Amino acid sequence: MIPLAIASEGETLRIVSIRGGRGIMRRLADLGLVPGSIVKIIKSVGRGPILLEVKGSRIALGRGVCMKVFVEVGS
Repeated sequence: MIPLAIASEGETLRIVSIRGGRGIMRRLADLGLVPGSIVKIIKSVGRGPILLEVKGSRIALGRGVCMKVFVEVGS
């Protein structure tokens, strides 16, 4: 299990857990990021936001938020 922020570009990952308060958990759930969801990292360069594909949509998340989302490789 690793934080989403340190996963490599192009990887397909499964969300295992989210460690944060109710606000961040609700925000991520509204975006489709819940435990069990499959995400693909589209772009992760430098210090900027990470571009993800989840359930057919592309979203950008800051690295701080991505440090609270724990994933494992594979589907």
